[in-house]
Amino acid sequence: MQPLEGKKIVLGISGGIAAYKCAELTRRLSERGAQVKVVMTKAAKEFITPLTMQAVSGQPVSESLLDPAAEASMGHIEIAKWADLVLLAPATADLIARMAAGMGNDLLTTVVLATDAPVAVAPAMNQQMYKNVATQENIATLQRRGMTIWGPASGEQACGDIGAGRMLEPMQLVERCIAQCQPKLLQGKKIVITAGPTQEAIDPVRFISNHSSGKMGYALAEQAAKLGAEVTLISGPVNLATPINVTRINVSSAEQMHQAAMEKAPLSDVFIGCAAVADYRPTEVADQKMKKVDGSDEIVVRMVKNPDIIAGVANLTQRRPFTVGFAAETQDVEKYALDKLSRKKLDLICANDVSQAGIGFNSNDNALNLYWPNGHKNFPLASKQALAQSVLEQINELTQ
Repeated sequence: MQPLEGKKIVLGISGGIAAYKCAELTRRLSERGAQVKVVMTKAAKEFITPLTMQAVSGQPVSESLLDPAAEASMGHIEIAKWADLVLLAPATADLIARMAAGMGNDLLTTVVLATDAPVAVAPAMNQQMYKNVATQENIATLQRRGMTIWGPASGEQACGDIGAGRMLEPMQLVERCIAQCQPKLLQGKKIVITAGPTQEAIDPVRFISNHSSGKMGYALAEQAAKLGAEVTLISGPVNLATPINVTRINVSSAEQMHQAAMEKAPLSDVFIGCAAVADYRPTEVADQKMKKVDGSDEIVVRMVKNPDIIAGVANLTQRRPFTVGFAAETQDVEKYALDKLSRKKLDLICANDVSQAGIGFNSNDNALNLYWPNGHKNFPLASKQALAQSVLEQINELTQ
């Protein structure tokens, strides 16, 4: 069976020089079993003809928003409902800007607005246009709305410039289409993830916390959702946007996070404790702001242990999920990780050395050592997004 057998792909072509590659792209998609319908903008026809695209796709090419031959003259709705995937290649700066603005002033943009299929965008433009702040903000807007950005690649451009802005090659786009259309790795799984720090109040204006940015937990939530999981993110106070298709529960203190975790964990298949939870909280929280006391250079704040969230989940006797912990250490990483794995009865622990520069708290990168009973795997320095994918793949393997 072909990898794209029966898949319906709408290829949206806008007016860039890379449009000439779309004949090969269409042929390669068809070879792998896909049905391809081509939608072209007016500018796209200046680079490659509709007759060429009709010949390689075996389907009539759609060009006009107001097509009297379309069913009830609603061609954009027909095409939008037909698609399993909409691939915009090449996606020029103009097309990206119009989509970011929510415009529907031609057939292609109305198809994008009307479809509930995934939309993949393959940018192609001059390197300076790609770097322009407006283009970058428009791409970020599309990503926030759930569109997938494929590329661009870097290299020599038709204008003679060198830099980022080249459309990915046809086979690279075909490979991404295949990956997009495959069954999701975590489809049907329910995953609960804790992320960020907790804040333990001393008085109405002061609290005890830590340096956790929440980036690792949010990366896990984002990647898990992309892999098809139903994700609940229990988050301490962070300055991060909620990932697409993720349900977020905001908490402040460790006690609040514990309550949310113990409520959601029994309803999940996997629980990942990625939050940096404060071990202790003040025994008493002052009703008013604590003032300096004349003649005293010290203040005593009595502390009490917070509930151990990850151990509480791991020790559930009914509906216990596969339980994953994190260990941020500054020394003897393996020793402390293995001790925590055993002592808290975890299924998997992800440990890192936060004393190393450039990884851990507030960084976009990390390096992890994964330990489970009778197993170990090392993931060297990489982006937190890439590591999140690797961790989730390992969890999937261990839960089969």
